Amino acid sequence: MTPAIELLCRALSRRDGLSPEEIELLASLTQKKATFAKGTELISAHSRAYSSCLVTSGLTARAVMLEDGRRQLTALHVPGDFVDLHALLLKVMDHSVVAMTNCSAVFIPHADLTALTEKAPHLTRLLWLSTTVDAAIQREMIASIGRRTPLKHLCHLICELYLRFEVVGLAESGRFQLALTQSDVADVLGLSVVHTNRTIRALRATGFVSWRNFDIEIKDFERLADLAGFDPTYLSLVSEPR
Repeated sequence: MTPAIELLCRALSRRDGLSPEEIELLASLTQKKATFAKGTELISAHSRAYSSCLVTSGLTARAVMLEDGRRQLTALHVPGDFVDLHALLLKVMDHSVVAMTNCSAVFIPHADLTALTEKAPHLTRLLWLSTTVDAAIQREMIASIGRRTPLKHLCHLICELYLRFEVVGLAESGRFQLALTQSDVADVLGLSVVHTNRTIRALRATGFVSWRNFDIEIKDFERLADLAGFDPTYLSLVSEPR
């Protein structure tokens, strides 16, 4: 099994069990490897998709570009995430996906994914679930930008990312890496860099989080989640029949 499929299986099996036959089907998917430097596009807006991209290392983000050159990052993607599985049906991308760090990915042809959905209904439902979780994450992002204070938004984002990294084995004991610059964080929060700097200082002042360079340690997850109003229900991390 390739690292990409192993990560995907971790993410899917957190929500429901996978049979050996289903794991074998996933492992049989054609995979074209690719690497991307920080700042480059994995997927371009208005491009026609013939494959879907599964991240294997690094951090990526959905990006919507405005006419004046500014951008809004509408979601972050961690290893084990399909960044454009919805393109299987949409065909043409309405936004771009950018590499926030150096990253690697595999591209799986839509023909393979279509064949998979025709022979494995349970796997189809789990892949469908991954796109519904993507939508739930974006709903929370909208709520954060529109109604949460910047500090609550940042706390909410850290709680979410910790759990998502933990699912694929990239976070434990409250620690994970978030290799984003303050400018990147500003594009996620929808704030100026100056306001973002103040927000990060306010976060550190709570004592709930230690943030040095790219290393984050959550010292009190419950109090951080309480401050953020964080409810992980939208991540669908409960394992149950789907």
